[in-house]
Amino acid sequence: MTPPHDLTGRVAVVTGVSRRGGIGYAVARRLAARGAQLFLTHWVRHDEAQPWGADDLDQLRAGLTEAPRIADLSIDFAEPDAGQRAVDAAVAEFGHVDILVANHARSGGDGTLFDIDAAILDGHWAVDARSVLLLTQAFAKQYRPGHGDVGDRGRVIWMTSGQHLGPMRGEIAYGSAKSVLAGMTATVAAELIEHGIVLNTVNPGPVDTGYLDPHSTGLDPAFVAAVHVAFPRGRAGTPDDPARLIEWLVSDDGRWVVGQIIDSEGGFRRSRF
Repeated sequence: MTPPHDLTGRVAVVTGVSRRGGIGYAVARRLAARGAQLFLTHWVRHDEAQPWGADDLDQLRAGLTEAPRIADLSIDFAEPDAGQRAVDAAVAEFGHVDILVANHARSGGDGTLFDIDAAILDGHWAVDARSVLLLTQAFAKQYRPGHGDVGDRGRVIWMTSGQHLGPMRGEIAYGSAKSVLAGMTATVAAELIEHGIVLNTVNPGPVDTGYLDPHSTGLDPAFVAAVHVAFPRGRAGTPDDPARLIEWLVSDDGRWVVGQIIDSEGGFRRSRF
């Protein structure tokens, strides 16, 4: 009997896998455990500029040994052709790609409506929205459904935030760019399903990927505590919380869920903020 969520023989591109404390790494670990071959992208220069810092890529790769095969690429998704180059590199390495998890995003350098300017907006648009659309286009053009006996085995996962559920003050550029993905999910999913590709978008809610550590970020410990108690379980999300959902969505079991924005937030109570 085939194990649940078996991904043996499939190739998954997971972007934004550069920190062991990140969602991308948690997704990669789960897909590797299900037999997927992995092509990962990272951009360490971005992490180095963040309060939580960059990770050691050799140690990161060492934690993914369950993958039958793994390759990775350093790439800046602010560059217009980055999506095509990433897919081309994955196809050159593995011959085809079955799964795309567009996890990468630009953090920092944002502000309120009174702080932003054209450069800030364009910077977030380029990475958080434009690159995801073009990466998805490149994936769809190379996709061939004949790699197995399931015709609709192609999978694309986009990542958005909770901007459609409540305010994201101080994150106008990031929130508006992520709104593009949420707003275009149904349209792009309707186009992709005709080619055997299932697209869904995941809002993971507040996930502690390091930014809730007051020691490294300088956040007020009282604010951090308030974030955690806004969840019924008394804690913010961990990277493995959205990773479990994504693991299911990209498996054959998830093929009847198409074009949805799925809020996986553990009961987060926004009214407390």
